[in-house]
Amino acid sequence: MSSAATTPPSVDKVDGFSRKSVRKAKQKRSQSSSQFRSQGKPIELTPLPLLKDVPAPEQPELFLKKLQQCCTVFDFMDTLSDLKMKEYKRSTLNELVDYVTVSRGYLTEQAYPEVVKMVSYNIFRTLPPTDSNEFDPEEDEPTLEASWPHLQLVYEFFIRFLESQEFQPSIAKKYIDQKFVLQLLELFDSEDPRERDYLKTVLHRIYGKFLGLRAFIRKQINNIFLRIINGFALPLKAEHKQFLVKVLIPLHTVRSLSLFHAQVIRGLLKFWPKTCSQKEVMYLGELEEILDVIEPTQFVKIQEPLFKQISRCVSSPHFQVAERALYYWNNEYIMSLIEENSSVILPIMFASLYRISKEHWNPAIVALVYNVLKAFMEMNSTLFDELTATYKSDRQREKKKEKEREELWKKLEDLELKRSLRRDGMIPT
Repeated sequence: MSSAATTPPSVDKVDGFSRKSVRKAKQKRSQSSSQFRSQGKPIELTPLPLLKDVPAPEQPELFLKKLQQCCTVFDFMDTLSDLKMKEYKRSTLNELVDYVTVSRGYLTEQAYPEVVKMVSYNIFRTLPPTDSNEFDPEEDEPTLEASWPHLQLVYEFFIRFLESQEFQPSIAKKYIDQKFVLQLLELFDSEDPRERDYLKTVLHRIYGKFLGLRAFIRKQINNIFLRIINGFALPLKAEHKQFLVKVLIPLHTVRSLSLFHAQVIRGLLKFWPKTCSQKEVMYLGELEEILDVIEPTQFVKIQEPLFKQISRCVSSPHFQVAERALYYWNNEYIMSLIEENSSVILPIMFASLYRISKEHWNPAIVALVYNVLKAFMEMNSTLFDELTATYKSDRQREKKKEKEREELWKKLEDLELKRSLRRDGMIPT
């Protein structure tokens, strides 16, 4: 390949996994390929002149012919077959990479379907099965793609095609569509780290060039993540633990975390457990860690749904859930956020806290609630008194309505009893 091509790092650099197992590290990397063809006559490709050796007006047509030739796929698992033609295709692909990098005027409307066709014929394939059902990228060597001498150049050519100054997304969108993107995403299952590295670049270029595909790409990537992490069978597999440690947890360390704290909290609230108290306690713990570093401007965005959930937790019949929620008021930073926004938070929390202070079965919870109520009263005594009066007034109305309902039911029961006695002749009609 020419020096102008942007070759990704070697496999050892791309593969960031450490080799913890000395025994496995010494194993030879296996090669596999899905590029098979039926055994028959050797493949013969008619040699074409170099693009630089023909006049400029003839180059676009010759370019199309070379693309069509490169649609031929060889069997790289048979190392001795078609050696001359494999080398001819490799040199042709190299020539195409250089051509799309420096040439102008080659990208006619007729070229777009031929480019996508050539790329599709080479990269879209059924991936070879893994040697082990439990492939561990940290311990096991990946299965490398045997057809990489051609495949790498096809990826390189496609990237240069997408980056060309003459590239027109309005024409290309007829051929690089949702189906193309889906097939591209499926290739991320390749064990070969070199291919995954190129795929990331290709997908990024498509995302940048095709505005109409962006929402679709995000949705499909979201579906892939859901397929990966939507519930794990027990016991946890090693790759699931690795995904947690190397992908999910490190998301909390990025500098821009403060920019999406609110989205993280909304996500926790959306998937809040409803029947497992142990999970609720865990959620409350993670939520406190986020609140401990959240920016006040972000806190304001989520305070209402957040404290509606905390109010439900405080009212939980499971004392550990209620206790863990009430411990938030022992956190100085969270207390400062609550105090700054007490006019919003206090009305959300008041009814639950007041009711628990009178009715909860656990004396430890009642004591914690009294401390919270005291803190609220010190923050905003005027609002606290208004809420207290309103709560008592509402409770009196509820008791009055309850008494009226009981009296009504008693009257109905008396009428039914009299009707029954008349029917049985016990009293005169």
